[in-house]
Amino acid sequence: MKTLRNFIAFTSALLLVVSSQAADDPQVENYRKAAEKGSIFDQTMLGSCYEYGKGVSKDEAEAVKWYRKAADQGYNVAQILLGFCYKNGEGVATNEVEAVKWFRKAAERGDQSGQYMLGLSYQYGKGAPSNNVEALKWFNLSAAQDYEIAKKTQFEIGRVMTKEEIAEAQRLAREFKPQKAP
Repeated sequence: MKTLRNFIAFTSALLLVVSSQAADDPQVENYRKAAEKGSIFDQTMLGSCYEYGKGVSKDEAEAVKWYRKAADQGYNVAQILLGFCYKNGEGVATNEVEAVKWFRKAAERGDQSGQYMLGLSYQYGKGAPSNNVEALKWFNLSAAQDYEIAKKTQFEIGRVMTKEEIAEAQRLAREFKPQKAP
């Protein structure tokens, strides 16, 4: 769980840095105009402004609305942020299964953060059945993209697995083919 807390703290700090760029009302309006025209980046940034109250009143439900618009269009960053909203009950009721759904969408398209979060879900049985082979598969895929926290986690989980389980996870990771963007 320490690894998860560190990851969440890192992600939160990163989002605060990104969202602090949107601290002035004119920038929020620029995001809104582009978001309303369908820009997935701007939809996500507008969601972040609402999530953290940067340039607008904090409104987690409004954040979820904008994250979902971008996530539904296949934007990995928004899918992961929406997954975190469900995982943490921010703007929506806590729903680990729904969180895993969004982490999986990003993971299956090859996103290292989504792969890491999906691995954690399998490791701890939160929103997905507990399955160390699946967990290690996703950690391996994330670590292969130099995601440092996944490298540490794959080592930790590997210490409690059999050689056969590790070999199966490695085989599954080798056979993985990312889905194409919609």
